[in-house]
Amino acid sequence: MIHVCIPTHNQGPTIGLLLWKVRQVFNTFPREYQFLVFDDGSTDGTRDVLELYQRALPVTVLRTPTREGYAASVERLLRESVNRTDRPKRDCAITLPPDFSVAPEALPDLVRRLESGADLVVGEQADHRAPLLLRLVRRSAPWLLRPGLSVPGVRDLFSGCYAFRLATLKRCFQDQSPVLKTDGWCANAELVARAAVHARQIATVLVSQGRAAQPAARPGATALALGLLRAGRTLHIPTPGAAVERTA
Repeated sequence: MIHVCIPTHNQGPTIGLLLWKVRQVFNTFPREYQFLVFDDGSTDGTRDVLELYQRALPVTVLRTPTREGYAASVERLLRESVNRTDRPKRDCAITLPPDFSVAPEALPDLVRRLESGADLVVGEQADHRAPLLLRLVRRSAPWLLRPGLSVPGVRDLFSGCYAFRLATLKRCFQDQSPVLKTDGWCANAELVARAAVHARQIATVLVSQGRAAQPAARPGATALALGLLRAGRTLHIPTPGAAVERTA
């Protein structure tokens, strides 16, 4: 089973189309899958859109009346995936942004790498449309995140598109205490680093932006740099022992 995990907040204009596009991907790449969507206190039409698609697609919606934030949303989805499986060594979870910042067509590549033995697959993106200063901060992330977080061999920690073998996540979530201590883009880097500690094989794949992408809600370059510096000095995540297998 592939759990496609989508955290959403006020993404009514895109979430339904995204679900339908993922369905089309799996029509041509037959695998058993289900959607897990976390509606994080949306105040637009997201609820109505999700109720409509629940009638046609295998969608489970988790919901909170007040916003909890990106990190809490992603962690809730991944924990739900672990709780649902009875075959954690076979089943997987894939996180996907709700705004088409990553094209759904990337999913088969992530699944194939898991089927080839990877426990963690990181989607990497070359975001040439981002402002220059923000691109420089992203490239400097491995240095800014030291010494508390390091995943040697991974060049992009911020795409929000990752695939996890559920046995690996199960080792991350050994108790009910929240695992992610940061939020926003920093939480993406933290999630990759924490999963990488428990992964025997790590791989990367290139992912592209979807054609229906909405204007991205990007953090400011200065705020992101300061957040990364803070995370690097407050987190204490061991460097993973597994080497990263990169795509050509």
